[in-house]
Order: sequence, then structure tokens, then C-alpha cells
Amino acid sequence: MTNDIILAGLGQTDVGEHWDIGLRDLAFAAIQDALHDAGGLKPQALYVGNMLAPNLSRQAHLGALLADFAGLRFDFAQHSAGIEAVTVEAAGASGGAALRQGYLAVKSGLVDVALVVGVEKMTDVVGAGVEEALATAADSDYESVQGLTPTAQAALLMQRYMHEHNVPADGFAGFALTAHANGAGNPHAMFRKAIKPEAYAKAEPLTPPLNMFDAAPNADGAAALVLTRRELLPSNWPHPLVKISASATASDTLALHDRKDPLFFEAAYLATGRAIKQAGITLDQIDFFEYHDSYSIYAALSLESSGFAIRGHGWKMAADGRIARDGNLPCATLGGLKARGFAGGATGVYQAAEAAAQLRSQAEACQVKDARVGMIQSLGGPASTAVVHILERIER
Repeated sequence: MTNDIILAGLGQTDVGEHWDIGLRDLAFAAIQDALHDAGGLKPQALYVGNMLAPNLSRQAHLGALLADFAGLRFDFAQHSAGIEAVTVEAAGASGGAALRQGYLAVKSGLVDVALVVGVEKMTDVVGAGVEEALATAADSDYESVQGLTPTAQAALLMQRYMHEHNVPADGFAGFALTAHANGAGNPHAMFRKAIKPEAYAKAEPLTPPLNMFDAAPNADGAAALVLTRRELLPSNWPHPLVKISASATASDTLALHDRKDPLFFEAAYLATGRAIKQAGITLDQIDFFEYHDSYSIYAALSLESSGFAIRGHGWKMAADGRIARDGNLPCATLGGLKARGFAGGATGVYQAAEAAAQLRSQAEACQVKDARVGMIQSLGGPASTAVVHILERIER
């Protein structure tokens, strides 16, 4: 027995504004695709990553809802076992946290096959209501009560970073340029068109110094994964094998002002270190990195906090092309949050599905050459929660 945990099934919906489809239907589409891709494996547990359904869709208890809607409930007539189903919430890291729960359940041996789904419906509310809901990920008593939004918080971090490290006005442009260049080849991405430096330079300000290309668009979407142990796969398994080599998480203060250094993501540092140790590899063995680029400043800080860049130099990796698909550390290889879209609690599951597609050599126009090891990092708020997974292609 190898006890390798394999990503056996992958499913994704297009990311965008799905005005004509409800939360459960969106999740069901991804679940169907993942179960089909998994070749008939039957899950015993369902872990749902979601951030805002109680606020935006007026729907909690998604575990039971989606298990029921997907036909995974107990069936007396067929004598089929009912699936256990729960929702996992960790703000923008909800999908990554749900994946970790699925991994732990299968790794423990208590569950043979787990289904992980991330889903979010941003368009169930329009206007300021979305920002109000997103602000619930911050400290209610000390941050959001003052009117601080996630975008304003990111702008403050970016302004401080630019001041401390003497970053030029266009210093963060490389993150958006890379994301959109890669997203152009992703059929599920919200934005599938590359942009030029001039477009970034002329972009309307959002919350200075952030402009519209420095923030990922809020969007609807669902992604799903089927996890199992290697020895439970059928002998005629058709896909390349992608295993989860490591799963780790860490937490930091919820309120940004309580941190000794707001420009260092301590949780990302700890989770990455734990994952690297668990996988038994070094950072230079990672072939690509799917960071959580909900804002350009988060991408820079993730590169630094994870150890890929020294302090104050994360933005330079984007400026000089090191994070491009042909660079030494390809990032946001299918567009990241910036071009694919920020589907809230579904983000971490999208990251895993995209990374697995890379390692299966199924990323088509977005394929990273000779990719064998990938790292994904999901953040809740400004890395108040960080979840890191390392995925690896292995031989049969």
C-alpha cells in the first residue's frame, strides 16, 4: 500500500456572471464533471468550500443541500449509503481548506473516496452588497465597522510596500500582464484576452494605488475534485497520476493592525514551510506556483513570504518575466484569480483542478513544459488563513 492520495476526478464550470443559474445547479455541473472524470468512483464524504452563500445567496447548510441535489443522499430503494457532507469556511481560503479536509479524511483511511466542491455565487447580490459581504472576512469590531473593505485594505498594503521598497508606479503591472496572457488560453476564464503595458498604465484607479488591473473580478463559479488512495484506482485507470504530496495550513491575526509586520504573510510562510518539509522537497524543485492573486500586492507578498523572493523583490519577479509561463517560476498559469476570476470560496478548488490539469499535461494552450511538481496557495483575507498544497505527477 502506497497511501498516495490521488486527484482522480476534476470538474470546473466557466467562471463569470451566471445570472441564469442558481448556486446548487452551478455546483452540480462541476460535481457531474468530476465524477465522470473519476470513472465511476463513489464518494463517501463531501466537503464544500464556500465563503458567502449565507450572505449573498441566503443559503447555509450547503453540505446537505448539494449532497441531496447531486443524488448522494441515502436511498432506501437502492440501499445506497448516504454521504456525509459538511461545509468548510475560511474566507477566500475556503476551497483550499475543504480540499485539506478531504485529503485528511482519505489519508486517515476512514474515507475511501472524497468529493470536494467549491462554489460561489457573487451575482445573487449586486452593488455595495457584495463588498459588504466580502468585508465579513475582516475583523468586524475593528476593521469592517470602520468601513474598511478588502480592496481598501489591499490598497493600504500596496501603498506601504511601494513606499518602503521604492516601487515605481507601474511596478506591479507584470502580475496583471502575466495573468491575462495565461488566461487567454483558459476556456474557463472570465477574461480571455492578453493586455499590453499601455492598457495597465491607462487603467482607471480603483482605490489608489490599486487600479482595475490590480484586483481580481468577483465572479460566480464552481469546481470539484474526487480524491482517493492510489491502491483503490481501477487497473485500467486512464489518466496520468497526480498525487497530493503535502497539505498544510496556518493562521495569523484576523485584524491587520495586530501584526508586527503587515508586509509579511506569516501564515503563508509557515504553511509553505510545513508543506515543503512534508513533501520532502526544496523550493527550487517546484515547477509552477498558483498564488492567490486577488490583488497584485498579495501576489508579491506571497512570493516573498513563501521564500521565492527576498523582501521587497517580489514585484521584480513579475517585472522581469520570471513568473511568465516560460520563466523560472511560472505563476497563475491558467490566469490566476485575476484573469480566471475570483469565485470566492471556490478559489482553492479551481487552483487544484488547474494544477492537476497542468501535471496531467491537459492544460493545452496554458501548458507548462515538463511540469512535475506544482504548489497552490489559498489565502483567507490578507493571509489570516493560508492553505498550501503540493501536487506531484507520479509514475504508475
